[in-house]
Amino acid sequence: MLYLINLFQEYSLLKAMPEWLQYLLAAGLCAVAGIAMVAVIGIVAVYAERKISAHMQARVGPMHVGWHGILQTAADGLKLFIKEDIIPAMADKWLFILAPGLVFSGALISWAVLPLGPKWVPADLNIGILYLLATSSIVAIGIIMAGWSSHNKWSLYGAMRTSAQFLSYEVPTALHILPPVLLAGSLRLGTVVQAQSGSVMNWYVWNPFCLIAFIAYYVSSLAETNRLPFDLPESESELVAGVHTEYSGMRYALFYMAEYADMFIVSALGALLFLGGWYGPYGVEHWSIYMIKVSALMFVTMWLRWTLPRLRIDQLMGVCWKFLIPLGLVNIVALSFWVALMERAK
Repeated sequence: MLYLINLFQEYSLLKAMPEWLQYLLAAGLCAVAGIAMVAVIGIVAVYAERKISAHMQARVGPMHVGWHGILQTAADGLKLFIKEDIIPAMADKWLFILAPGLVFSGALISWAVLPLGPKWVPADLNIGILYLLATSSIVAIGIIMAGWSSHNKWSLYGAMRTSAQFLSYEVPTALHILPPVLLAGSLRLGTVVQAQSGSVMNWYVWNPFCLIAFIAYYVSSLAETNRLPFDLPESESELVAGVHTEYSGMRYALFYMAEYADMFIVSALGALLFLGGWYGPYGVEHWSIYMIKVSALMFVTMWLRWTLPRLRIDQLMGVCWKFLIPLGLVNIVALSFWVALMERAK
C-alpha cells in the first residue's frame, strides 16, 4: 500500500488529493487485488481437486467446458453469481447476510502478512505469525453466525461443532508453530525463512523437534480448515450440508472460496516455517520453489480427503486434547532445553 501511495505522489493529479483519500484509494486497490487473487486460487484449487479426485477414482472429471474442463469451475462460479439469493423466512436476516462476508474477510485479511515470494510481502509485520493466529478466529465467528442465524437445526449443529473444533484445534496449531519461532528467534515470517537459507539441510523440517511439530501442525491445520477426516461441521451424511444448508448463490460460493483460501494459507505457512519457503537446493531462491511446496502440501490435503474416513466427534476432540496438545507442550519444553544446551556449548 505504501508503494502505491509513493506512486501517487509522482503524478500531479493524484498528488493533489488529500492524504486520507490517497490511503483510502490505495487500500481499495489492495483489497480488489486480494479478492481477485483469492478468487483465482479458489477456482484453480477447485478444478485441481475435481481432477485429482476423479483420477483417484478411475474417472476423468470435468472434460467438456474448455480444454480438459479447465473452464468448468469458472462456469460454475458464474452460475452461482447469477443464481437467485434465497433468505429463509425465519432466519435472522442481517446476521444471515453478514456471515458469509465475515468468513471470507477472515480468510482475506490473513493474506496481508503472507509472503508470496522473496521480495513480495504485502505487510511485513514483525509479529506476522501472531497476526495469522489471531485472524484465523474470525472465520470461526462467521461460521457460528451462519449456523445460528439460519434457523435450521442442521446448520445449528454444524455451528456448535465448529465452535468446539476451532477453539480446540487453535491451541495445538499455535503450540506446533512455536518450534521454528524458537529456533529463528522471531515472529516475522521473512526472518524464519531466512534462517533456513543456504542448504536443504538447513530447513527446519530436518530438526527432530520441528519434524514432530510439522506433522502435528499439518494434522491440526486439517481440522482448522474443516478438511477430511475432520469435516464434522459440514458432514453431508449427518447434517445435510451443515452451516451451508440454507445458503444459495454467491453467499454459498463465498464459504467455499474462504475454505480454499484457508487451505492455501495453512499450506503456505507450513512451507514457510518448516520447508525453507522460497529457498531450494544449493541456496537457489525463487518464488516458483515456494509455490511448488505450497502446491505439494495442498495436493496432500486433497489426497487425504479421498483416502481417509471421517472421524466421530469424540475421536476428533480426543486427538486434540489427549494427543496433540500434550505432544506440543512436551516438544516445546524439550526443544527449549536443547536450544539452551546448544547456546551453552558455543
